[in-house]
Amino acid sequence: MTVRTAVVTGAAGGMGALIARRLHDEGHQVLVTDLVEDAAVALAADLDPSGATAVGMRLDVARKPDVEAALARVRQLWGEPTALVNNAAMTQAADLMTLPVEDFARVLTTNTNGVFLGCQVFGAAMAANGHGRIVNLASLAGQNGGTATGGHYAASKGAILTLTKVFARELAGAGVTVNAVSPGPHDLPVVHRTVPEDKLAAVVAGIPVGHLGDPAFIADMVALLVSDRAGFVTGACWDANGGLYLR
Repeated sequence: MTVRTAVVTGAAGGMGALIARRLHDEGHQVLVTDLVEDAAVALAADLDPSGATAVGMRLDVARKPDVEAALARVRQLWGEPTALVNNAAMTQAADLMTLPVEDFARVLTTNTNGVFLGCQVFGAAMAANGHGRIVNLASLAGQNGGTATGGHYAASKGAILTLTKVFARELAGAGVTVNAVSPGPHDLPVVHRTVPEDKLAAVVAGIPVGHLGDPAFIADMVALLVSDRAGFVTGACWDANGGLYLR
């Protein structure tokens, strides 16, 4: 039986932690990575205190040596990677018309470079092995131009959708699928932390289904996209936005 090994970035909390937990529950060996090493190690220990099926490590997704180190760690622990979830992202609410170019560049670079490097480094390893699943976390903001979480964040998520397509086309013939999941507003700490409560109430009032999304369902979507049966889906973006963006 093939050992299923998953790497989840930005996995120490929020959506990433739910995804890491779900994949571990589904039988994946999970490398829990995050910029905050202690939190990544703590979650891995919660998933498996023995460290046999879950390990935490620090990862700065914007640095290629860090991404290469994550690949080496997976190989050392369990062999070739079979799934990568590019979840890590910098979120910083800001006024669009006064947004400093330095802040724009930092958020855009971090978020897009993380997905680019993950797809490049892990995609090459998966292609050499003839199988792999990559899922990139995009956002409604990158589809509809919403700037509640900052114009730099929205721009980065739009770029991630394009990166998903170009890597999907590049890797399809090697048995590697690359897809995106695009959540709208979900009931997560980061949403409550970055969006003022008065604005959040207005956001919820404008969602056609009338409530925030359940982040556990995003983990379900990711689990389906990394499954063996998902080989005919690539270059896709699966939306979960409560009807805020229809296409």
